[in-house]
This record gives sequence, C-alpha cells and structure tokens, in this order.
Amino acid sequence: MDNITTIFLDETGTIRSGWRIALFLGAYFLFSIFTAAISLAIFGNRDLGMQMTMAIGSAVVLVPALVVGSLCGKLLEKLPWSAVGVPVTLKGSANLVLGCIVGVATFAFAVAIAMVGGGLSFTQNTEALNGLWLSLLTFGVAAAFEEAFFRGYIFQTLTRSGYAWLAIFITAVPFGVVHLGNPNAGVISTINTILAGVWFGLAYLKTRDLWFVWGLHWFWNWTQASVFGIEVSGLTDFSSTALLVEQDAGPHWLTGTTYGIEGGIACTIAILLSMVALKPWKLFNAAIAKDAENDK
Repeated sequence: MDNITTIFLDETGTIRSGWRIALFLGAYFLFSIFTAAISLAIFGNRDLGMQMTMAIGSAVVLVPALVVGSLCGKLLEKLPWSAVGVPVTLKGSANLVLGCIVGVATFAFAVAIAMVGGGLSFTQNTEALNGLWLSLLTFGVAAAFEEAFFRGYIFQTLTRSGYAWLAIFITAVPFGVVHLGNPNAGVISTINTILAGVWFGLAYLKTRDLWFVWGLHWFWNWTQASVFGIEVSGLTDFSSTALLVEQDAGPHWLTGTTYGIEGGIACTIAILLSMVALKPWKLFNAAIAKDAENDK
C-alpha cells in the first residue's frame, strides 16, 4: 500500500478504527436529526408529562445509536447485525438479569456505607407504587441510549482493533464530562461518573454484549431514584415518587447531598469494589487475546 492509502486502510484493507468512528458519529448525528424531527411531528403538541417526555427523548437518540452502529459494523467491518452488542439470545437475557442484580447490589452497598457513616436515613412512602412502572420505563430507555452510544459502536470498534484501554478512556471521560452541567456537580461527582464509565466499560468486556451493562446502568439509576428517593446526578425529574423518603444529613463528601450519592465517596467505594470484583486485569488480558485471535 502507498502512504496515502495506509492513512485510511490497515494491512487487511479495512478502514482504520479512527475513520470508522468518525463515519459513525457523522451518520449518527444526521440520523438523530431525522428521528428528532419525526418525534416532534408526532408528539410536539402533546403534554405527555416529564417522565414520558424523557423516555421518548431517550428513544429518539437510542434508535440511531443502534441502527447506525449495526450498519457501520456490517458495511465497514463485515460483521453480523448482532455485533452491535444486543443479540436476542437466552444468554443475553441472563446477562440483563445479572446486570440488574449487580446494579442494585452495588448501589445498595453505597447507601449502606452512607448510612453507617450517619449521613443517610429513610422512611417509608406508602403512596409510591403507582409511579414505579413509568420510572422503570424512563430509566430503562435512558440507560439503553447511554450504553448504546458510549459502549456501542465506538467502544466496540476500538476494542476489536486491540485498543481496549483507549476504548474505556475515550468513553469514560466524556461520560463524566457531560454530567458537569447537572445541578450541584463537583469534583467528586465528576470523578465518580468517570469511574462509572470505566465500570460500565469493564462490564461490557465481561460479557461482550450490552445486555449486562444496560441492566447494571438501568437498575442502578432506578434503585437510586425510585426505591431510595435519591437524586440521580443532581436531577429529580426522572421519578415523581419513591418507595423510601431520603433524609440526607451529609456531610457532602460522604453522601453527595443535593447531587445525590453519586457526589460522595460512599459511591466511590462501592463502584471501586464492584470494579475489582469484575477482575479487570483478566478482562483486559482476555480482550487482548481475543483481538489478537481475530487478527489472525
């Protein structure tokens, strides 16, 4: 190959990962404009309530992430349609359930740390059951979009190219940075959100599908808002009611107070321990070995 060709193609004649990501992003944003226009035409004049509006808004950006990711895999890398990470299989269903369980357990552990430290306490809300299903839908679609975009084609194409560390870095850091605009965000909350991005990346490497990481993300957020009644990254609009009513006495560095527990070190400890349980070094070694095998 001449020098100009090698800028765009690797030794196998495949478009290099950086260009594939650029093509994905360009197509994704164009398709997102299209789906947003359709959504506006259908729902623009309707008062659907905050939660349903959020669910529809997340679906508008989720569909392009899945469709464009699948198309890029098929057209640019000759991958099967299921390579985007959501194969409809029994294993995928099992990974989703496992992810939900791990998400709930990890968040509950963070709450337990804050409670032992004297920062959090709860009382029961007997009128909360009616809103739980709608919040479950809202958090499910929102988490699906974030995972399809951050751990979808961009993350996976870098991993397939042997850059698992880079894949985690360039998805986890922006994942943290986009939350800086949330109410009451700070240094600890940003670090925790970046750590969460690393955690979700490792969760993808664990199973090589998005079901596990989607369940992890989905039920972390839903448990946080709809069970414990805690702000989700400073936001309170995702869930109108919760099973428990939070009393947060601080300090801020422990519980995150008005940002929610993701702004305190109780969250930091819980995420780090869950990351260690995933055995990250083994995951990276397995990822490198798999990518090397694919390159043969």
